[in-house]
Amino acid sequence: MTIRIAHVNVSRGFRGGERQTQLLIDELAKDDVQQVLVVRRGEALARRMQGGHVEVRPVSGNPIGVFQATRGVDVVHVHDGRSVYGAYLRSLVSETAYIVTRRVNNPIGDHWFAHAAYRRAGVVVSVAREIAQVVERYDSRIQSQVIHSASSGFIVDSTKSAAIRNSFADKFVIGHVGALDNRQKGQEFIIEVARELQSSNPEFEFVFVGDGDDEQMLKAAAADCTNITFTGFVDNVGDYLAAFNLFILPSNKEGIGGILLDAMDQALPVIAARVGGVPEIVRDGSNGILIESARPDQLKSAILSLAGSAQLRRTLGERGREFAKNLTPGVMARKYLNIYQSLVPGAG
Repeated sequence: MTIRIAHVNVSRGFRGGERQTQLLIDELAKDDVQQVLVVRRGEALARRMQGGHVEVRPVSGNPIGVFQATRGVDVVHVHDGRSVYGAYLRSLVSETAYIVTRRVNNPIGDHWFAHAAYRRAGVVVSVAREIAQVVERYDSRIQSQVIHSASSGFIVDSTKSAAIRNSFADKFVIGHVGALDNRQKGQEFIIEVARELQSSNPEFEFVFVGDGDDEQMLKAAAADCTNITFTGFVDNVGDYLAAFNLFILPSNKEGIGGILLDAMDQALPVIAARVGGVPEIVRDGSNGILIESARPDQLKSAILSLAGSAQLRRTLGERGREFAKNLTPGVMARKYLNIYQSLVPGAG
């Protein structure tokens, strides 16, 4: 029996959750799973998926629009927090099963509607155990499961990556990829460390890949730094990762920090803050280095330690790559497909 899945992601912008949604859809398409994508009109995810192997249904983003756009499917998969209510209404009207993926450890609204919507879900999937614990503490009657995010499997264009590398001459390139959202990502700490090291370590170049609401603020904060580059949003993230010597993610909060898996996939040594589900993928001293959030002194120390030891960088990078092999889009898609089939009588 063929099942038809409606993926719902009405978030604005294109961040980790949207990338994971796209990865899942693309992987399921390889198995000829019929899919619909309900997405906010005009957003990047809609543009990326238009004309591909999924029917795109643009909506304004409110729960009623989600409810209306999820007609005629067997399972609704909610990828953003607000759309759970549209899926709940669809389930009440047509008994369509739905699941929810939680990517952040933010509190869930403590009111009857939220409790009812999450309880009725076939499964609430969390991308990290730490997030699952938030869900389970919220309501013990929720069916909870953990499925980690996947690496993106970026294809690297060696010519483009070499050109990026050459643009930084003989620099030791310390890279960061993510939305310029200082409250979440703690990018002010990178700038602080870069400022402290620009005289003592002129060989270091700090590269920010991404755009976001805090772009102008961060550029202003870095105006006196000669060792910082902002690339803006790029499509060829893999080419940049392959050009880096080191990857850093000193976040104040994360669901799991999926970009770390992409860095590991390129055998990059990583430094990341011990927040959210990050410690589930970065094992301190084994496949990366963990620091405390809001501790630029620890970030600086870890950078200097790795920069000073090519052997340590190789060891951590190789172990990271081995770890990332277990968290691919294919692995993630098979786990979700098992859930979908379990919710539809006769499927499988």
